[in-house]
Amino acid sequence: MTTELTEDFQARAAKHAALADPARLRIIDLLTLGDYSPTELQAELGIPSNLLSHHLRTLETAGLATRHRSEADKRRSYVRLTSGALEGLSPGREHGVRRVLFVCTHNSARSQLATALWRRVSEIPATSAGTHPADRVAQGAIDIAKRHGINLGKASPRQLADVVTSDDFIVTVCDNAHEELPGLEGIHWSVPDPLRLNTNVAFEHAFLDISNRISDLAPRLHAA
Repeated sequence: MTTELTEDFQARAAKHAALADPARLRIIDLLTLGDYSPTELQAELGIPSNLLSHHLRTLETAGLATRHRSEADKRRSYVRLTSGALEGLSPGREHGVRRVLFVCTHNSARSQLATALWRRVSEIPATSAGTHPADRVAQGAIDIAKRHGINLGKASPRQLADVVTSDDFIVTVCDNAHEELPGLEGIHWSVPDPLRLNTNVAFEHAFLDISNRISDLAPRLHAA
């Protein structure tokens, strides 16, 4: 899976490069509160004026900051955040997909939970499958889902080959499945198998791990 080097991506990379220096990051932190003159910034940071000038030029070039003359003392200037300067620093909605397919070995716990959680937060269709599906969904998965207000009662494990299509955005949530299918394009979440311990705590940890990952992934995808 590759990331397209779009103009927006390049601009985001430039901003991150500009913010990689501690002094410039501190300047941006200050500017989120208000406007500062270069003299005030120099006093806050305790650095020479020529070094401050270098940092300000770098921030301006990256589109993070801008300067304007004081209406009072025309010899004085103020530095401020550029409008929308911090927008787009987080990963954007880069991938258009038709369906999300969650895969684990038995399709009895992690992939079932992932599908149910996905449907809570996204309109993009989702389903699940297993490389070696079990006969039924694990009772621990049903119980933890119920405790979080999700009904897995009608879910049943399915064979991957019967479900997968070329348009699927595949997420393996099981190390065994991921390593069994090395040529399968998609992403991988290394979620420990709760059935190994088969305790409430193990299923709770798996549920929260998957839930947090889905909260991070959902904003990155949009319907194709």
